[in-house]
Amino acid sequence: MDPALRFDAHIGDGEDAPKGSVVAVIEGNAQALLSAERVALNFVQRLSGVATATRALVHAIAGTNARIVCTRKTTPGLRILEKFAVRCGGGVNHRFGLDDAILIKDNHIAAAGGIAPVLARARASAGHMVRIEIEVDTLAQLEEALAHGADAVLLDNMPPATLREAVAIAGGRARLEASGNVRLETVRAIAETGVDAISSGSITHSAPALDVALDFV
Repeated sequence: MDPALRFDAHIGDGEDAPKGSVVAVIEGNAQALLSAERVALNFVQRLSGVATATRALVHAIAGTNARIVCTRKTTPGLRILEKFAVRCGGGVNHRFGLDDAILIKDNHIAAAGGIAPVLARARASAGHMVRIEIEVDTLAQLEEALAHGADAVLLDNMPPATLREAVAIAGGRARLEASGNVRLETVRAIAETGVDAISSGSITHSAPALDVALDFV
């Protein structure tokens, strides 16, 4: 709005912002500040909310080997920013788009006629550097996916006891990602099963905005 504005950040990306703290000080023309205020605050509040939601899950699984990863359930037009906010919160990015890796979901399995044929078709069309992940609902499906060379397996809505069995069955042959029913109250138990990653769509699509305001002094 005005190149002469001076912006001085007091709290950096990924740092804690206690209630009542000063995030930044901006000096300059009042008209420019008031014109930009709402859009600027929308970005800060939204993205800080994503980072905060991510940080809560990351802290909840501290000491385990699991990592919190985001999904493509992002706000249209804001994917790069929201994915960056996840990283600021200590999480890890999953795919940015369909071209990053192949993720085979239940509808793909149904359309292709089963796990074996869908993995064969995916492998035939993928480049040698492309990883293939497949979603499964049961341990039987997991065993079939492992037998047909999946690089990673998404374990969908499995309780901790079943996840623990899945980890034992996989035996390190593929990376395991747990998804579904991931909440602050459940994430620790999920992480302690030994899965490699825990994906959460809520940290981007349902994160509450952080309460940030602009006050003139």
